[in-house]
Amino acid sequence: MARPDTIVVEGRAYSWRALVALRKAQLEAWRKAQGEQPAMFELVEDCRPKPERSAAGRFAEPPLLAWLHDEAE
Repeated sequence: MARPDTIVVEGRAYSWRALVALRKAQLEAWRKAQGEQPAMFELVEDCRPKPERSAAGRFAEPPLLAWLHDEAE
């Protein structure tokens, strides 16, 4: 069975390819209208290990020398 080229919505037939092309044009126009927001400060790459990038990860996996800090207190 071949795919139909049209879609019927409320009794009216629309070309699927034409609808897809219109939607792509609509999204492209929206992206251009959004513009680009510059950063307020220089973005720096986070070089910490993946678990240490979030508070939950730091709590779940304390650093290797955390016991030294605990004994000093």
